[in-house]
Amino acid sequence: MLTPAQKRGRKWLLFFCLWTIIGVAFASQLYLSRAKLGDPVSWKFALGRSLADWYVFAVLAIPATWLARRFPVEKHRWRRPLLIHLACGAIFSVSWMILRAWVEQWDSPGTRVFAAAFSHALVATFVFNVLVYCVIVSVSHTVEYYLKYQEREVQAAELEKSLTEAKLQALQMQLNPHFLFNTLHAISSLVHKDAEAADRMISRLSDLLRYTLESTTSHEVPLHQELQILDRYLEIEQTRFGSRLTVVKQIAPEALSVPVPNLVLQPIVENAIKHGIEPHARPGVINVSASRQDNTLVIEVRDNGKGLKEGPQREGVGISNTRARLQQLYPSAHQFELVNGAEGGLTVRLAIPWRSVREAAPE
Repeated sequence: MLTPAQKRGRKWLLFFCLWTIIGVAFASQLYLSRAKLGDPVSWKFALGRSLADWYVFAVLAIPATWLARRFPVEKHRWRRPLLIHLACGAIFSVSWMILRAWVEQWDSPGTRVFAAAFSHALVATFVFNVLVYCVIVSVSHTVEYYLKYQEREVQAAELEKSLTEAKLQALQMQLNPHFLFNTLHAISSLVHKDAEAADRMISRLSDLLRYTLESTTSHEVPLHQELQILDRYLEIEQTRFGSRLTVVKQIAPEALSVPVPNLVLQPIVENAIKHGIEPHARPGVINVSASRQDNTLVIEVRDNGKGLKEGPQREGVGISNTRARLQQLYPSAHQFELVNGAEGGLTVRLAIPWRSVREAAPE
């Protein structure tokens, strides 16, 4: 990371190199053109003369650049700045001739008086100098507009990022109370039936809430961490349903380190329990799988319930929140679908980019 002083030094070095390159280019032109006309000059003479010309332009470019920023020529306000720059162009040209005549007299004292050198420059270079001023102003305007454009792009990107993070946090805040109310309702239903089971649920809920509070700032976590929180949630549900609930996991080992949305599995499994297991007296089975397909992590949650009914479906808070969070995190790089299984039940399929932890977006 460069310090402000280093940045300024690099800027001035670039400024010096730019004008030196221009001077060398004109020196080459002078050397070759004089040779072709049969009046050759030495490379030293051509280089010295051209660098003297363009280093004077470089000195005058500093106030010219300031004037360009001070009086920008804009679409709806161009007449006054244009007149100012025309006047400044003339002053720039005369200033160059004065400085150049002084440099020439200083470099070769006695060969030409100052007035003669100035008169020669006035006849030969006045219009050219004005054109150089116009080029400096135009380049300054171009650079200034480009920097402003970049600044607006950065501000727009930061604003979009802030809005996205705010939406994700709002969705997560909406999801956590939804889960909490459902669990508290389950505990209240057990208090008078099985006090010991209710006590276990309260203890496990405490652990789950502690984890949730600690991870609310993380939008993505490794899959193995997401599975740990899912296990804590399932311990609570296992207390409610006992032998009626069986959970089978088929997780590819290489998928355990892949980043996934924080708290993405819990609402999907909760939905499977609520609609696929709870309404039926028979034992229920939930399969949770995760595997790699090309460059995609595919997670599926299947239950053995009755599946989706025909006709329009109204999604609950958990599923709708999950869909919204995926849209925010992976706008066009994800899939999320609910389909009936071939042998009954509902399958929730989630596909997101396969990434390593290093590739995950910073929080």
